[in-house]
Amino acid sequence: MAAHRKPRHRSAGGRRARTAATIALAGAATATAFDGTGHAEPELTPAQVEAEVDELYQEAEAATEKYNGAREEAGAARRRLAALQDEAARKAERLNEERDALGTAAAAQYRGGGLSPALRLALSDDPDRYLEGVALAERADSRQAATVNRVRKRLREIEQLRGAARVELASLASRQAELARHRKAITGKLATARQLLSRLSGEERARLAAGGTATDTQRASRAAGRDGLAAPDSPVAAPGSRAASAVSYAYSKLGSPYVWGATGPDAFDCSGLVQAAYRSAGVALPRTTYAQIDAGRRVARSELLPGDLVFFYSGISHVGIYVGDGLMVHAPNPSAPVRVAPIDEMPFAGATRVV
Repeated sequence: MAAHRKPRHRSAGGRRARTAATIALAGAATATAFDGTGHAEPELTPAQVEAEVDELYQEAEAATEKYNGAREEAGAARRRLAALQDEAARKAERLNEERDALGTAAAAQYRGGGLSPALRLALSDDPDRYLEGVALAERADSRQAATVNRVRKRLREIEQLRGAARVELASLASRQAELARHRKAITGKLATARQLLSRLSGEERARLAAGGTATDTQRASRAAGRDGLAAPDSPVAAPGSRAASAVSYAYSKLGSPYVWGATGPDAFDCSGLVQAAYRSAGVALPRTTYAQIDAGRRVARSELLPGDLVFFYSGISHVGIYVGDGLMVHAPNPSAPVRVAPIDEMPFAGATRVV
């Protein structure tokens, strides 16, 4: 089916209600009323199915970007927690060493007895040596006091680290719960889309999967070369070597499947493809569409050059890599692989030049 199309202006809540009603009615078609009369399943035209599925995919993609963001935040929280735990373990090891040293000193004092310094001087066979020993003992007491202070400081540091670790652990649990919510939303929308698509014939599904109008498909095929599944024979004119490298990478992935949350090398979601393409060119981009749009300099649609990132929908939930002639390479949705498509098939939201 078409990757994305300009949706009719209607609320998401209304669309959800209509889809729920459609599915409910479809299930009710197998039921029999009290009077024994069956109800006919409502018929949707292929165009209506396409519109419903397009909106479901758009909503699933928005949830996917939120999932990607939550997963990135969870990973960061997990790394911070591990670093805090490692630092606390190192400080605890040093604390134990210093405690052992204090224990050894305390045992030595105990074995030395409780005689007063004056009495020890009086009983000593060598008063001069004893006085030297007293001076050494005073210096040792000073070092021992410093060790005690270090132990106290280390205890405070360890407690602070443990408190910070508890905060990160709570943050990680929150991110994991958020991941579960977004995953549930994504899988639910995709399941509904599959159920709607199953009502079409194989021929209708194949035609919808081809996507776009005949003119759009021809333009995309000419831009991509060999039925839109291979890189062009000549390099794409891009403003710099890194942009050209990113475009070349995107072309090399034409035909790769869309998998939500994937960043390659064999499957991608929309922002995952963009991130992987620029990573191959030595440029680090954020993971999500709503972060990628702020990763470079904004450019007007009339100023687009190959390699620019083009974003769609008011929530910045979809992204592609512009390749010229009004076309982009993008990862559309689970029903279509990475491919070349016109940028005007979706509501344009903005563009960014990252290099």
